Amino acid sequence: MQQDPEVADRVRKVIADAGATQREFARRIVMDPSKLSRSLGGTRRFTAAELARIADTGGVDAGWLLGTQLPGTQNAAPPARRERTAAAPEGGRPLQIVRETVRLVAERGFHAVRVADIAEACATSTAAIHYHFPGRDDLLEAAVRWCMDEDTARRAARIADAADAADELRQLIELQTPRTPQQRWQWSVWLDLWAEAARSTAVGRLHAEYYRQWRATVADVIRRGVDQGVFRLVDPQSAALRLTALIDGLATQVLASTPGTDGTTPDDMHEALLVYVDATLAAPRSA
Repeated sequence: MQQDPEVADRVRKVIADAGATQREFARRIVMDPSKLSRSLGGTRRFTAAELARIADTGGVDAGWLLGTQLPGTQNAAPPARRERTAAAPEGGRPLQIVRETVRLVAERGFHAVRVADIAEACATSTAAIHYHFPGRDDLLEAAVRWCMDEDTARRAARIADAADAADELRQLIELQTPRTPQQRWQWSVWLDLWAEAARSTAVGRLHAEYYRQWRATVADVIRRGVDQGVFRLVDPQSAALRLTALIDGLATQVLASTPGTDGTTPDDMHEALLVYVDATLAAPRSA
């Protein structure tokens, strides 16, 4: 059963009124950009939950998106955009739900977090949670996607002002070293989601896509370093695979270590990574 093409037209209007690109709007509603593109192109139906998130984020009525005609009303134009009240969550309810889910997962682990806990953290009802994300799998997938987007944005900001590729790589290593409470929090989420990826096909696909992007970022930095002469001639893809695996293993050891014991510390991790880069990637220094 095909979706009314006018629904896609209304969604396009919402995106245009939001002043966002399709990719940016997909990020706001925590939706796979390719799914949004296919739905707008008519090869995929929007789900009810996706339309709910679009309506909430766009500040329009979900009934208008669906073309629900009320007696004495017209559907040619959207209702007046709803103004956010002081009590409305920043970024809209869907993003609030996802952010609180990620926070609770970091604190307790995914399987210890109930929908009721998320609803309480968002000061809303469980029905409102299910309205935007019908099942736990939907919520987990959205949480993974949000973490991916946030991590990508942090990486881009971190290396924006780097002097050269060697500096870029040092910045990426620093970003991945769990020193601060926020960095430890981020790693705790990822470790929990890794375990879930082994059980969930949808999360597994996201996990694979995240690591494809992450390794591609590192490989691009190494490739530029080779071109700049700051790194020796190596295969960027292979070097990125080894380095990211080392980062993951060391970060896991850091998080598993109790502060004040003889376990692996963030400083140990950082030093080990810099020594590895110097031994395997850094170009030989001139005599």
